[in-house]
Amino acid sequence: MTLIDPRTKHLRGPLPRDDQSQPGLTTETTPHPDHGEDSYVGSGRLEGRRALITGGDSGIGRAVAIAFAREGARVAINYLPEEQEDAESTAALIDAPERESVLLPGDLTDEDTARQVVRDAHDRLGGLDLLVLNSAYQKQREENAQIPTDEFDRVMRTNLYAPFWMAREALPLMPPGSSVIVTTSIQGFSPSPALLDYAMTKAALVAFVQALASEQGEKGIRVNGVAPGPIWTPLIPATGWPDNVPNFGSGSPLGRPGQPAELAGAYVYLASEDASYTSGAILGVTGGEHL
Repeated sequence: MTLIDPRTKHLRGPLPRDDQSQPGLTTETTPHPDHGEDSYVGSGRLEGRRALITGGDSGIGRAVAIAFAREGARVAINYLPEEQEDAESTAALIDAPERESVLLPGDLTDEDTARQVVRDAHDRLGGLDLLVLNSAYQKQREENAQIPTDEFDRVMRTNLYAPFWMAREALPLMPPGSSVIVTTSIQGFSPSPALLDYAMTKAALVAFVQALASEQGEKGIRVNGVAPGPIWTPLIPATGWPDNVPNFGSGSPLGRPGQPAELAGAYVYLASEDASYTSGAILGVTGGEHL
């Protein structure tokens, strides 16, 4: 086996100075993120499983969708309607004759939509035993907490309300042996002032994972989180900090940003029987930055 130096496995900086509008699209992101399209090889670890992944059209969600599908799961992905092109590209990467993906567009900041997405995934997949709560919204913020209330509300509804609504709807439908995986962030442990409201939500999601894991253990449902560090996704150039993009991730001990493909294995592990005694854990994938 050939060893690969993690410092040079993927692109180091400087990255191109870029600026996108929200929500950020893969087709407009340069360089193109690596989601494992050409590298992830499954081994049947999730055969027969049925997964709903929010934010599954791009970035980390796309990488998880690819990995889950190649491990044998049927996959439903949720995304904003304006991300349809990215969602269809993800579907093209994961569809197979025996397990076509399910596309579920909808804005999860609306409670009725969030609940309906869960019900639709359950019905169209023939059940639900994997729930990946991954959608998120972030923007660079000014000093002194100068965040407009409508923006603060958008962050809270996307990052906190939606996962709560979806878990509340999904858990009664999920059988013992199921797994819930929440995308938290290093921001939940080492918050940046420029991402004040985003960091607040990610810290809250850590508590959400740990409390829900304690409750759901007696029902045979595991709940865990993944805390990414600086990962190159369309969300980064859409955050509103073009001056920071060229050096994004360079401060990590590995000296570069991570790629979505480098997180997929963490989600597969937490979803699989290999993690049957793992619940309430937050798995950091941070390039060496401490949680």
